[in-house]
Amino acid sequence: MPRHSRPAVCLCLSPHWVWSNCLTRSGKYPGRASTGTQEIGPSIDLGFHWASRREYGEPQLTFNYVRALTRFSNDFTFSRGVSFTSAKQYEHIIPALLNRVWETDNDKPTVLSEMAENGAVSGDCFVKVAYERNFTDPAGNWRPGRVRVLPLNAAHCFPEWHPHDKERLIRFRLRYKFWATTNDGTRKVFTYQEIITEDSIQEWVDDQLLEERKNPLGVIPIVHIPNVAVSGSPWGLSDMDDIVPLNQQFNELAVAIADIINYHSAPVTVITGARVNNLEKGARKIWGGLPPDAKVFNLENGVDLQWPLQFLEMLKRSMHEMSGVPENALGQAQPISNTSGVALALQMFPMMQKYNAKKRQYTQGLRRINELILRTLFLFEPATLRYDQATDGIIQPGQPEVIDPRDPLVYQTACEWPPPLPVDDLIKLNEIQLKMGLGLESKRGALKAMGVEFADEKLQELFEEQVRDVKESGALDLITAQIASAILQMTGMSPQGDGTAAPLTGTTNSDSAGNTPGTAIGQPAVMAGAEETLMTELVTQAYGAKTPERRDPENKL
Repeated sequence: MPRHSRPAVCLCLSPHWVWSNCLTRSGKYPGRASTGTQEIGPSIDLGFHWASRREYGEPQLTFNYVRALTRFSNDFTFSRGVSFTSAKQYEHIIPALLNRVWETDNDKPTVLSEMAENGAVSGDCFVKVAYERNFTDPAGNWRPGRVRVLPLNAAHCFPEWHPHDKERLIRFRLRYKFWATTNDGTRKVFTYQEIITEDSIQEWVDDQLLEERKNPLGVIPIVHIPNVAVSGSPWGLSDMDDIVPLNQQFNELAVAIADIINYHSAPVTVITGARVNNLEKGARKIWGGLPPDAKVFNLENGVDLQWPLQFLEMLKRSMHEMSGVPENALGQAQPISNTSGVALALQMFPMMQKYNAKKRQYTQGLRRINELILRTLFLFEPATLRYDQATDGIIQPGQPEVIDPRDPLVYQTACEWPPPLPVDDLIKLNEIQLKMGLGLESKRGALKAMGVEFADEKLQELFEEQVRDVKESGALDLITAQIASAILQMTGMSPQGDGTAAPLTGTTNSDSAGNTPGTAIGQPAVMAGAEETLMTELVTQAYGAKTPERRDPENKL
């Protein structure tokens, strides 16, 4: 693989830092340390919230509401995906190019999911756009060039903004550790570092400069998306900041309650005024001859668990209130109802507020990512500037066949987010049909309202299907007419069976000039040949002998 594409491969590593030790980490923003290193603790994604393990047999419960609530919020926002549109002047080329990069060159659902998780955990989402040149793999397969959209580990990212403009990135440093095998076969930890400016790109391994080259784009191919915007700051806030302390308190109290229950699940027998060795142990045993002042009783639980359980319920409810996720959203049984979309939106109003805030933040980031995608694609694949009928959309009058990459309108894209709440398709169709009946909606707009990303291609597909149906219907009428003509020639009766005289289209005249024997007057020779063949097939089908099939009773197939 070419050297320039190596960083893209390195950055494809899974973000193992996600959910890492979220309840015990000391730094609020792990990617902002001066050293660029972070001690990776136990993964909260696997349910480890504790710094140490208790003794064997003692319960150590972990209720990972942080992961459940955060991932529900991410799925609510990104599970239905997002589509992209461009200016009308370039909508025959740009949407097809973006669809190719997101869907073919990258796995769009996976990339969006990683972006959402990175932002929800660390508060900041960093995405790098890189180009991977074509190559031939060791198996001899040809791999075409592609544009990579790579979500980065925020703990490894160190951006530098302009002192007077927090949206202008002037320098970016990516730094992380990795394992590799040295020449002598030993495993060693190395530090990889990539420094990107508008002019150059440097790659370092430990303190050795690996490569330095010119930045071909002229811009830093990094996009930073704050998860929740903070006024006056370029950094974002995590979705977990408010619920991590509540989740920690919930787990500690749950373990304390479990200890109480386990301690009293096997009652402890208290004996006073007698020797234990003299008493026979076991079920159905009767003790007699005890001293008058002896007492035997089981140690009872004197703790009322009602109030601790209510406190647990309050902590859980508080986590839902802080995250905006309804309490019945995590799998609780709910009665079946036909709640309307408006009523459901009011019921999920806190979640909708959070959805709108996230959509606002990530829409700006996705637009910048699309701009970097197009600039990278035009630089490394200049042929994509020209309209390609095989891969691009339908060109309309007035649209250029060749894109001018200097036109700022080329890089202006819009993000269309489908509604996160379920929609009744029947109600939606009735609404669209009513609008179209009143002349307030077009077919193209109706397809857009139904979630069709490429409406022009869909309209063309519907038109071609209608043309094909008309042709097939005409061919069926032609065959029906030929069959009727053949029946008339063979029987002299009208195929309708109503007793009316049919036109003698099958009358032959061997003496007429220009007609072959057996050909109908004025009938082309090709039609006559096809009619004779059809007559033969009809006679065979109607009166021909059918050879009986013989079945071997021993053969079960």
